[in-house]
Amino acid sequence: MAVQQYSLPPLPYAYDALEPAISKDIMTLHHDRHHQAYVTNLNKALTAYAEASSIADQIALLPSIRFNGGGHINHSLFWRNLAPPTSHDAQNPEASAPNLSAAVAATFGSYDALIDHFSAALNGVQGSGWGWLVRTAVPEGGLRIVTTKDQDPVVGEDVPLIGVDVWEHAYYLQYLNARPKYIDAVWAVINWTEAEVRYNHGRDSIFADLMAHIEADP
Repeated sequence: MAVQQYSLPPLPYAYDALEPAISKDIMTLHHDRHHQAYVTNLNKALTAYAEASSIADQIALLPSIRFNGGGHINHSLFWRNLAPPTSHDAQNPEASAPNLSAAVAATFGSYDALIDHFSAALNGVQGSGWGWLVRTAVPEGGLRIVTTKDQDPVVGEDVPLIGVDVWEHAYYLQYLNARPKYIDAVWAVINWTEAEVRYNHGRDSIFADLMAHIEADP
């Protein structure tokens, strides 16, 4: 039986394109080592799942599939929701994301207020995890900020629009333990055009089969 295998997606920009907000050294380590490890371990777990001789053995593999699959999904979304600070995608959210901008105004009042709320949520993550701006199903098109632990992805009907990685490997080489400085800097490299696409078109179907594994009940 053929087993679905995943590969490391290339960055959509050069490793140094996000400087000074995120350094070339961090991007190289984060993408080539950390994300690659999630992909490698996910493929191993999926192969073992397909070859397992019992349901009990399959159930035992679900935590690894969820963790590494979540790491692959989260990072794949993360790279695409970043853009060089001098790009149109990062500089002008109102022009790049008109529908999202209307939702931001309705929910938070302004982009400054959104960033304040989002930054507070990111700084409040204990240990390792992620912060997300999501589009909600109810009310349709509404926005909220959620956090997820470790490599848990956004599941259910929420659509992840912008994700920010607050694992230490995302910032420690450059910011040491000063997570707030990293969070302040990351807003200069958010790809608002990508966020608009997600807002308008919903969940990325490329991950539908993998999400089925992650969301499965043990």
